[in-house]
Amino acid sequence: MCGLAGILMRPGLRPDPDQLRAMAATLAHRGPDDHGSHYHGPLGLAQTRLSIIGLATGHQPMVSTDGQLTLAANGEVYNYIELNEELRRAGRHFLTDSDSETILHAYAVHGLDCLARLRGMYAFALHDARSGQLLLARDRLGIKPLFYVRLPDRIAFASEIKALLPCLPGRPEIDPGALRRFLQNQFAGGEETVLQGIRRVLPGEALIVHPDLKLEHHRYWSPLTVTRRRIGHEEAQAELDELMHLAMQEHMRSDVPFGLFLSGGVDSAVLAALLHAHGAGRIRSFSVGYRGTAMAHELDEAARVAAHFGFDHRPLELSLEQVFERIPHTIWAADELMRDYASLPTSILAQTAGAELKVVFSGEGGDEAFAGYRRYHPRPLERWFKALIHPGSGGFRTRGQWSRHWSQRVFGPTLRGAPGTDRAPFLAAWAATPKRWSAMQRRQYTDLVTSLPDNLMVKTDRMLMAFGVEGRVPFLDHRIVEFGLSLPDRLKVRRHHGKWLLRHWAEPLLPPGHLEHPKRGFHVPVGDWLTGDLARRLGERLAANQGIREWFEPDALPALVAARQAGRGGARELFGLMQFAIWHRIFIEEPGLKPAPDEDPLEWV
Repeated sequence: MCGLAGILMRPGLRPDPDQLRAMAATLAHRGPDDHGSHYHGPLGLAQTRLSIIGLATGHQPMVSTDGQLTLAANGEVYNYIELNEELRRAGRHFLTDSDSETILHAYAVHGLDCLARLRGMYAFALHDARSGQLLLARDRLGIKPLFYVRLPDRIAFASEIKALLPCLPGRPEIDPGALRRFLQNQFAGGEETVLQGIRRVLPGEALIVHPDLKLEHHRYWSPLTVTRRRIGHEEAQAELDELMHLAMQEHMRSDVPFGLFLSGGVDSAVLAALLHAHGAGRIRSFSVGYRGTAMAHELDEAARVAAHFGFDHRPLELSLEQVFERIPHTIWAADELMRDYASLPTSILAQTAGAELKVVFSGEGGDEAFAGYRRYHPRPLERWFKALIHPGSGGFRTRGQWSRHWSQRVFGPTLRGAPGTDRAPFLAAWAATPKRWSAMQRRQYTDLVTSLPDNLMVKTDRMLMAFGVEGRVPFLDHRIVEFGLSLPDRLKVRRHHGKWLLRHWAEPLLPPGHLEHPKRGFHVPVGDWLTGDLARRLGERLAANQGIREWFEPDALPALVAARQAGRGGARELFGLMQFAIWHRIFIEEPGLKPAPDEDPLEWV
């Protein structure tokens, strides 16, 4: 797990080492154990390393023995042991114990076809001096990030947006449509980011950069290839059992100790059971709840699971002040505009775990793979009505985060007039699905290519890596995702309860009665915090903020604050404005500014 950054210049030009050093310096949190750089003609490549596998020998960037291939990678190739055996039979000789070297040899033997052989979470840059081409590749589900910007004389790329800011010729410019999609959808997904010109390499994609900087997109994996299966529950359960144990066996490959984020729900409990079954021993586990709020938490359930499997468990019961002091740092860590309240406790968990561990397992992906969310199986009347009012996605992802009343009053003219529709990513995903798929499959797919990589994985990757912690998410092994997506609906949902097959399979593995607890999700008591005088002071600061004055209508803020104080909504709108104001200061007004982990968010507005 690492951070990578690089520059490819036009032929005859050379990258600026000072610029590359500035890019790499912004990624030091992703790789506190080592750093390196490499220059070869028009290429400059840097990496900051978090050592997990091949601790002593995995220095990067890596260069092939003939000097023709150079690699900087972020993530893990979980099947590196099996691939290395195959590559040795093909005549390749390995110099390190690192799983990243597997990528170098696999490309040397198979070229682009190597991507289909890799299993894991990764983003990497590989330069082939023979052809002059640069390969920028990202794992199938978008677990690991990779961004790039195309300038007249160069392509710059990095693990995080903040590392590309030193390359921009002037002040970063905001894309109005992407900003509005963030406000309405809680993230701005797809290729475009909120900053004009900075783009994402998409999940399951490789971007081929030719020497003249021409770009070629190569899609090597897509969930759209999954076909619906006719399969009974006994056969499906046996197949799931094999897949889950195989995925866990591969994900547990590590040369350092690991722990577990334990929410008390189904998915993390399943991981606890599998870790125990595969001999993890008395590992550290961590859970979180809140003090001073009426919101229910799962600390007791998490503690019960940890005790059942003999883990060394640490529950964190947080005050509201502790949680919301994380706002500035989580905005810096994400550096994409993404509003997931769960980033706040996740950041605290990551810092706590990072004091003693480098690797933590987490249960993200189980709901997307096995249809756990209620939104995947709405009541027929609800689905029909939403599809009628908001056509194009079968009644799915139809409601914006902002009420129409407040978006009309608070959005500035540029935002109101931004081209495109806020629902465009969901409409495009829905339209791409095969007609023979069920509505439930279409809903799963839409989330798999939008909210999963651009919201959920942003939270998991950036909050953990901000403290030098690698998050492993076995439910997002692509074989498990393909399996879950292919299942008939009746094996996913019964009696209006999701994840039926996973729950049925897991029941014998878990403490008695664990599955009887209702699904709560990883909620954060924003409504208990953003009230009264705090809302008033926030409104005053927002009205004076440079970014708010540029993009919104400050005169409408007192009415929004009053509505919030009276309990008539407004929490999402105010939180989104606060988040944008802090983000604008960190990334537009004062690039390079970095909040401490615990700061008063109002001081950053």
